[in-house]
Amino acid sequence: MGGGDAGESFPFELNPMYEGERVRKTGMYVELGGLSKPGFELVLFEPDPEKVRDNEVTLIGPDIGEMEEGGAYAYGMIYKVYGEKIEKDLEAVIERRNHEFQSYIQGYMHLNQRAEIWVRISKDAVKRGLKSLKQIARATIMLFKSELPFIEKMEATYITDEAEVEKRLEEAKKIYEARDLKARGLHDEDVDEFYQCTLCQSFAPTNVCVVSPDRVALCGAMSWFDSRAAARVDPEGPNAPIPKGECIDPIGGEYTGVNEAAVRLSGGAYDSIKLHSFLEKPHTSCGCFEVAGFYIPEVDGIGWIHRGSKVSETPIGLPFSTIAASVGGGKQVRGFLGIGIQYFYSSKFIQYDGGWRRVVWMASDLKERVKDAIPAEMKDKIATEKEAADLESLREFLLRVDHPVVKGVIREVDGAKITDGWAKEEEEAGITAPEEVTAAMVKGEAQQPEGIAPESVPGSTSIMPGSAPITVTLKNADISIGKIVLRRKRGE
Repeated sequence: MGGGDAGESFPFELNPMYEGERVRKTGMYVELGGLSKPGFELVLFEPDPEKVRDNEVTLIGPDIGEMEEGGAYAYGMIYKVYGEKIEKDLEAVIERRNHEFQSYIQGYMHLNQRAEIWVRISKDAVKRGLKSLKQIARATIMLFKSELPFIEKMEATYITDEAEVEKRLEEAKKIYEARDLKARGLHDEDVDEFYQCTLCQSFAPTNVCVVSPDRVALCGAMSWFDSRAAARVDPEGPNAPIPKGECIDPIGGEYTGVNEAAVRLSGGAYDSIKLHSFLEKPHTSCGCFEVAGFYIPEVDGIGWIHRGSKVSETPIGLPFSTIAASVGGGKQVRGFLGIGIQYFYSSKFIQYDGGWRRVVWMASDLKERVKDAIPAEMKDKIATEKEAADLESLREFLLRVDHPVVKGVIREVDGAKITDGWAKEEEEAGITAPEEVTAAMVKGEAQQPEGIAPESVPGSTSIMPGSAPITVTLKNADISIGKIVLRRKRGE
C-alpha cells in the first residue's frame, strides 16, 4: 500500500506491516489521549446521504504544528458514515476497525478503543512531513472506504480542544452504554455459534478472542451482536463464526468448538479454554483488554483494576501496567485475566470460581463505574484502596465484613458443591480459631509451622501456636522445587 491515493499523497507509508509498531517516549513527538488526557473514538451512522460531506475533515483545537513537542493533548475522533448496506448496528463494528486502519500509518501508534484510546506520533513522522491531523484523518477515511466498500460516504471531525473533547465524550459514553444494554438480554445457551475476533493478533499472535452473548470481547468494543453483524458484512474480516459444538462444562463455559478454535487461532499454543473461569483454562488476554484481574492467594480471592484507573497500586503491590504486562500478548495465565468491562454485568461472570463471591478488591473508580453490576449483598464486602492498600489491611477488612472467602465460596462443579476458603482449610487441618487467635492473625502475631512459607497456604497465619503436633493439609496446591541438595549425615 503506498503513501496515498490518486488524489492525495501522504508523508508517511500506509501498510499493514506497521501494525504493532510502538512509539516509545524517547521517540515521541506528541501524545494524544492515553492516561493523562481524555480521548475517544466514535462512529455515527447517518441515513441521509445529503448530511455526510464525503472525505471532508474538520479539526477543532490545536494542530500538530501548534503542539509542544513532548506534550500530551486531549483527542476525539468522530466519523459520520453513510451506505445503503449500513445500519445502526454496524456503528460499533466500523468504529473498532479504526484501531486496525490507523495502525497501518507509519509513525502513528494507536492503542485501545472507545474512551480508552491512546495515540502517539513519532518525531520521525513529523520530520518526514506530517504537519496536520487532517492528513491522518484523510488517510484513515481512504483506508476505511477501500477496505470496507459498503461505506459510500464518510466524513471526520477530529478534536484536540480539551473542553470540547470532554463535552463530546459525555455524549459518546451515552451511546456506548445504549449499545451495551442491548447485548445483556441474550445468553450463551440461546445461540448456536460464538464469534472469533483476530483484530489484536498483530499485537498478540496467540490470542484467542471468543465473543459470546455472555462474554464481550476483551477490548469491550464488540458484543456478540456486533461480531455477528461484522461477520455478515465483511466475511473475510477479523470476525467469523465459531460453532459451539458440545458443551463440556456448563459452569466453566467449555465447548468443543471453542477448544478447536483455540488450537487453530493460537497456532497450537493452547487447546482448551473455559469462557467463565479465572483459575482453570482461562481465556487468553490480548493487549487491549479494559480490565485486569489478579488472584490473591493469601486471601483466596480475586482483585480487579482497569486501564486508566487513578489508583496507582493494588494490594499485591503491582499497578495496572505491570499486571497487564504479565498477562498481555495473547497468553493464558492462571491467576491473571483480562476482560471487557461489560463482562462484570454477565450472569456468568467467572462463575466457575464463585462469581462475585470471589471478588475481594476493586479499584474504587472501577467499583463505582460498575456498581450496578455488583450484587447488593456483596457491595460492602469488596474492598477498595481506601479500605485495603496492602495484604494485611485487606485480610483484616475481609474478616471484619465476613466476606464469603473467609468461610468458603460455594460453587457448583460437575454437579457437586465445592467449598474453598480459609475456614475449610483450617477445619481439614484440625485447627480451631477462637477469637484471640483471629485477633493474632489480623495482627500477624500467630506462628507458622516450620518449613511452610506463609504465602503458600491461604489462611495459614491463623494456625494456633502451641507444642501439640499439627497436621497441615495442602489442598489444590502447586508445588515447585528449584533445587534438591543431598547431604550425608556426619558419622555415616
